[in-house]
Amino acid sequence: MNASATADGPLVFELRMPLRWGDHDALDHVNNTMYLRYLEEARVRWFAEHIPNWDRADDASPLMAAIHANYRRPLQWPADILVQLFCVRLGNSSLTIGHRIVDASDPSILYLDGNVVMVWINPANGKPTALPEGIRTACA
Repeated sequence: MNASATADGPLVFELRMPLRWGDHDALDHVNNTMYLRYLEEARVRWFAEHIPNWDRADDASPLMAAIHANYRRPLQWPADILVQLFCVRLGNSSLTIGHRIVDASDPSILYLDGNVVMVWINPANGKPTALPEGIRTACA
């Protein structure tokens, strides 16, 4: 994928996803918690592309420290969405990932934007550890 510049930082990953009927709630729109699951799915797929065995590493594990989400408009089935991730800030042990959920057929239609802060920790002691080199390279 070609990275492109945005106000949030360079685009580092994009995932096309179909909405599922079961994502709806009683108000006939996609439940707000599902937006966060879509973001999670994009993040773990991005990690998997750049960090071998990221989910099985003994010495470093990502931990969500903060999330900010602006719900811009409701999602309704049927639809396909694009989940876009942007590298906003690289620290020593943390990464701020900007995110957007847009309509796959018209990316100018914005459903959600915001960011998440991920901190890499050593699972044995719970202390911050250096970001994996694969993440640094992906954000460069």
